[in-house]
Amino acid sequence: MPEQAAELKKLVDVASSMEYPDRLRMEAVQSIGRIGTHEALLALLEMAGNERLIRHQRELALNIAMKIVKSNR
Repeated sequence: MPEQAAELKKLVDVASSMEYPDRLRMEAVQSIGRIGTHEALLALLEMAGNERLIRHQRELALNIAMKIVKSNR
């Protein structure tokens, strides 16, 4: 479990850093969605509310978060 938390933190750092190209940040968001845990859901929702990120990235984070919620019903 700590291994997954470390991976999630790295992905969130990449997805949130404007130093990386858009494509790499979008891939990081998708990877966070594949983790699918409650912590990943919270990270995606936080990204969706981060106004520093590009709109498309925020929308992707929100869409993936909704898929996680739907899959956990």
